[in-house]
Amino acid sequence: MSRVLVVEARFYEDISDALFEGAEAVLTRAGVQVERLSVPGALEIPGAIAMASATKRFDGFVALGCVIRGETTHYDIVAGESARAIMDLTVRDLLAIGNGILTVENEEQAWERARPQKLDKGGGAAQACLAMIEARARFAAAAS
Repeated sequence: MSRVLVVEARFYEDISDALFEGAEAVLTRAGVQVERLSVPGALEIPGAIAMASATKRFDGFVALGCVIRGETTHYDIVAGESARAIMDLTVRDLLAIGNGILTVENEEQAWERARPQKLDKGGGAAQACLAMIEARARFAAAAS
């Protein structure tokens, strides 16, 4: 049985809960053992994944959070740097990560993407994680 760690930014707690609901449903249907870790914001997600990957306990990771544009350039930094750091982990360390960090203009867009009954981006991130776990296993088998 695969083990997946869901790392979620809690800055927008209700939105994070909706994202997690979708991710958990997908992972549970797939028979995956799910562990949940909360961090303060999106910038902390890559660091938490890096720390957790060092334990070798997890087959994959799902990153969940929400960044809503505000009046300053902080949005651009958080959105860009969190995505870049997740991609760096994926490529450098060959980690199976589904990125479900929403980057939106307003709360209405966030809810449209977060709710499992709508666009279900949490569920989509979980599906991406599972697909990457499968791809890594395929390439590992072909290499042996």
